[in-house]
Amino acid sequence: MIAVTGGAGFIGSAVIWALNRKGRKDILVVDALTTDERWKNLVNLRFADYIDKQEFLDQLEKGSLDQSVSGIIHLGACSSTTERDAGFLMRNNHQYTQHLARWCLNHTKRFVYASSAATYGDGRQGFSDDHAHLETLRPLNMYGYSKHLSDLWALQNGHLDKIAALKYFNVFGPNEYHKDDMRSVVHKAFCQINETGKVRLFKSHKEGFQDGWQLRDFIYVKDAVAATLGIYENPKANGIFNIGTGQARSFYDLAVTTFHAMDLEPYIEYIDMPETIRDKYQYFTQAETAKLKILGLDKMHSLEDAITDYVRNYILKDDPYLKLEDPSCAS
Repeated sequence: MIAVTGGAGFIGSAVIWALNRKGRKDILVVDALTTDERWKNLVNLRFADYIDKQEFLDQLEKGSLDQSVSGIIHLGACSSTTERDAGFLMRNNHQYTQHLARWCLNHTKRFVYASSAATYGDGRQGFSDDHAHLETLRPLNMYGYSKHLSDLWALQNGHLDKIAALKYFNVFGPNEYHKDDMRSVVHKAFCQINETGKVRLFKSHKEGFQDGWQLRDFIYVKDAVAATLGIYENPKANGIFNIGTGQARSFYDLAVTTFHAMDLEPYIEYIDMPETIRDKYQYFTQAETAKLKILGLDKMHSLEDAITDYVRNYILKDDPYLKLEDPSCAS
């Protein structure tokens, strides 16, 4: 049985969807359901059972799951880049990851966990997933730092030849609807267009970048989970991996493509970036994907195809959630 932490969340539920499409239902969903609507991500999926994240940790420590759990895909975390409770992020993100990693290492179980592109900070050190560069990184927020600490711990303790850490870039797609302000710009753009007929993008406050031409590595969730499972299923695929397309695209491209997916003409308004975030704003992210290419996991949807699929086959449908009959891989 595969345990998927954060299994009711955005990427976690998409991993379960991808496992279901491979014929697997022996999945233990680990999460901490509260008052939001992430539970809806699970309705179309099939799995063996659900367990609260603290109960899961307790059961691991008691030895109750030694025989039944074959590996852990650890995607559960507080992913808010604006969360300011550093102690909470340490416990929930870093220390919880340590507990799960130790259990898997001690029991010779497969362990793959979510790191984040937020660990790269402002990008001045580049976006290489080479372990030699890890100690040079300086995250800009506590979320990124909590993820970076787990990567450093794994490196310094010699674990990166036995486990895999995945640095997800800007993931978007179905099942992100519960994330409120942490939803992707694609979904926010759709909602703005639907409500006002226009998209608002930040003006540039940096020389060399036009308004709306700040660049990100946007990756469709279907591609992100295909790479995730490709790494999980390959016991030799260990270390740190960037999960991105390797191609930076502009917010302008994203907005225009969203309009086109809705069969509308683009109408974009540029607004000033709040001064509170200007000094921490990333103008460019682009994953180095050489490691994914070596594994044959670099086949991705184009931004245009991904947004069109997301808008027309999910957001505009009565049931916008991932379903077992949905196509998965990029063509």
